[in-house]
Amino acid sequence: MLKINPLGPMNNPYNKQTAPQHADKTESPKNERDKVEISSTAKQMQQGEIDTARQEKIDALKQKVESGTYQVDPKEAAKKFIDFWSGK
Repeated sequence: MLKINPLGPMNNPYNKQTAPQHADKTESPKNERDKVEISSTAKQMQQGEIDTARQEKIDALKQKVESGTYQVDPKEAAKKFIDFWSGK
C-alpha cells in the first residue's frame, strides 16, 4: 500500500495568495505632482504659427492640385520611398 504524507505549510502554493501582502515602505510622498514641460517648438506648433515661406509653398501646391496642373515625378517619388524605408 502506498502511504501519502500530508503536505506541510511550506509546500502549499496557495498559501502565498491567502497571506496578506505587505505594502512597500518606500512609497513616494503624496504631495509631489507630475510635471510636464512643453518645448518652445511645440508651443509654436500649438499656436499654429507657420513660416511664411512654407505657407507660400503650401498655397502654391494647393493651387496646382486644385487646377489639375500638379505633376508627380514617379522616379523622384520612388527614390524618396526607397530612402525612407531603407532608413537613409
